[in-house]
Amino acid sequence: MKNYIHSHEAVIEEVSPGIRRQILGYDTNLMLVRVQFAADAVSAAHSHPHQQVTYVEKGVFEVTIGDEKQLLRRGDCFILPSGIQHGARCLEEGVLIDTFSPAREDFLK
Repeated sequence: MKNYIHSHEAVIEEVSPGIRRQILGYDTNLMLVRVQFAADAVSAAHSHPHQQVTYVEKGVFEVTIGDEKQLLRRGDCFILPSGIQHGARCLEEGVLIDTFSPAREDFLK
């Protein structure tokens, strides 16, 4: 585990068309991830056992949590309890900052 992470050294991986993920730091209990979206990129609906808080750093996103949709812009956030179905569609190029608890071990493989 590193105490300091320089973003220019953190690997950026394409996880689906128009979506790139950069893990910025983690331990077993917590993870911080920067996710870059091209305009019109879609994070398909999914769920996971992790709690999640996400901050919109840049762009405009249509976020669906369960059956509810909201339009979120720079500075907005959303919170996801464990196991809830969610997804997002990027309306203009953007960046989300995701935090997970515990860390997403599936991201590290």
